Amino acid sequence: MARIKGSVFVVDDDASMRKSLMRLLKSLGVEATGFVSAEAFLAAEVNSDGPACMILDIRMPGMTGMELQEKLVMRQYAMPIIFITGHGDLPMGVEAMKKGAVDFLRKPFDEDDLRSAIADALAKDEKIRADMAVRQQAETAAGQLTTREREILSFVITGMLNKRIAVELGISEKTVKAHRGQVTEKLGIYSVAELVRFAATADIPPAE
Repeated sequence: MARIKGSVFVVDDDASMRKSLMRLLKSLGVEATGFVSAEAFLAAEVNSDGPACMILDIRMPGMTGMELQEKLVMRQYAMPIIFITGHGDLPMGVEAMKKGAVDFLRKPFDEDDLRSAIADALAKDEKIRADMAVRQQAETAAGQLTTREREILSFVITGMLNKRIAVELGISEKTVKAHRGQVTEKLGIYSVAELVRFAATADIPPAE
């Protein structure tokens, strides 16, 4: 049986199902943690240093799986979710997938389908974490720029020439060149195309 690297959090009020899932996950070499309710999961404030995902029952007493999903997607980071249910119908599955769920499995589900869904979810989370790291690095680098330098950058990424930027800002072309030089020096980025990519990653919008 193929082993999978990562952490999985199981949220299901059905004790027998939760224990069964935990046994399966441990047989895959996955670090598994179970929770009896959505409220218990939120209260635990779980965190993982590596790829992680959730196996979430859609119908539970108190907060439902769908309600927990809604709370999680409002955060800056939300780990991928695999929904399992004995009652869900197609519309519920479609809604869950639209909100980012990786899969929607009906009980009793095939173990191979679950293993495949877990592998996909962990791979997705690994990419999410990598993208977040790149974005954080870009935002940190952008934090080195002064207000004027960010303003100059917002014009540069539109493809506007220094002379035109100077007119738009009411400053000299020499000043624009000096600030632009500081931007490229601080960021270590010297082409407009790369500056455009950097600005998009750092969430710096182009000047209007």
